[in-house]
Amino acid sequence: MGTVVVIDDDLRMEVVGSGGVVDPASFSEASGWELKPQGLCRGEVCVPVRSPVTDAAGRLVLADVAAAMGRPVVVDTERAVAAMGTSTAERSSAMSSLDAPDFTLPNLDGNSVSLSDFRRRKVLLLAWSSW
Repeated sequence: MGTVVVIDDDLRMEVVGSGGVVDPASFSEASGWELKPQGLCRGEVCVPVRSPVTDAAGRLVLADVAAAMGRPVVVDTERAVAAMGTSTAERSSAMSSLDAPDFTLPNLDGNSVSLSDFRRRKVLLLAWSSW
């Protein structure tokens, strides 16, 4: 069994096994989501779980967790990486609000600048790539 790295919007952790399973304590520590009798919970918010999201060893099955939370997930065991995306509901809400997600990048002087530094002002974003 190898190690799979999971990358989430703000989450990066290791998943044990080639099938995309993770220790519940590690998942909770990294993501803030905890498996409780009422479902997957983060603080006062809980997502009901209708089918098992754990394997026989009690580890969380990443694909089942993502399905319960309405989030897309992909696991590439050959390259040892997995990614869990934002839920459709969250993305739709963000799109309808017309607010761009915050990000931080270095400016030409090497200082970090965040998009949120310019809230309530018009901003022109220019993106360029060689591909």
